Amino acid sequence: MSNSVITGPKVPPTTTQYGVCLLPTDLIAAPVDLARAAEQRELDAMFFAEGSHVPVKHTNNAYTSSAVVQPFARMYDSITALAACAAVTSKITLGTGVCLLTERDPIITAKAIASLDQISNGRVIFGVAGGFIREAIENHGSSFKDRWAIVRERALAIQTIWTNEVAEYHGEFVDFGPLWSYPKPRQVGGPPLYIGSNHGKIPDRVVDYADGWMPIYERYAGDPVEDLRRACATKNRDFAELTIYLFGVPLDEKIIEDFTKRGVHGFIFLIPSESDQVMSELDKVAALVERLRNNGSS
Repeated sequence: MSNSVITGPKVPPTTTQYGVCLLPTDLIAAPVDLARAAEQRELDAMFFAEGSHVPVKHTNNAYTSSAVVQPFARMYDSITALAACAAVTSKITLGTGVCLLTERDPIITAKAIASLDQISNGRVIFGVAGGFIREAIENHGSSFKDRWAIVRERALAIQTIWTNEVAEYHGEFVDFGPLWSYPKPRQVGGPPLYIGSNHGKIPDRVVDYADGWMPIYERYAGDPVEDLRRACATKNRDFAELTIYLFGVPLDEKIIEDFTKRGVHGFIFLIPSESDQVMSELDKVAALVERLRNNGSS
């Protein structure tokens, strides 16, 4: 298989999905306890953020603050943690929010996510991005300048491995000859691949090689629904094929109802990483979700 775009027939959810994204550090409840708590509260999805490490000296950027950066040095490996969560849950969707492909080998990652999809009985969403800490990306041998080109090739290479008995990929940043890799994912064509980023070029990238988009509320400068629809029209892709999960949305029924009417398929609430707030925040999210479902927003 060459470096052609691989996209399976991933269908958006038929009902509005509600979930949470957590930073699974060693300072809060264990990942399996978080998963049990989220499923007990009847949430649809739980995403784990990812960070392999934080270089002591790193370049400042728009996300730089101790509250944002430091947890990235303390997180469990997202795929390992989600596998443990899969073993203690049965219904909740488990997602990477997001897997930093600039910091991962594509062949190993293809096997890891396929294994997670099998272990969870097909409950995986594969969220991907490039990362924001330049030095962390470069420590993994990836160019910060080329991070999105690297993400694209590694995403396509992973999908190629998932969807071919004998897979090969030849690109600028990923290059391997024919190989066998099993298990294949439980979901036909592999888990849906969503891009998690707020960059202005993301709608075009989603249309190019992804199944959906996970922008952060008020971090993206434009209108995510209309901009993705416009990119689909430009590149001749069916907008109805793509899924939008809005991350970081406030606990505000009117905002959620408005975005639901405009075509957003799911809402993922960001849970603070402070140990004494996690369970109480999950309770607040669960109460809001119950009201929204009772009001017919789902």
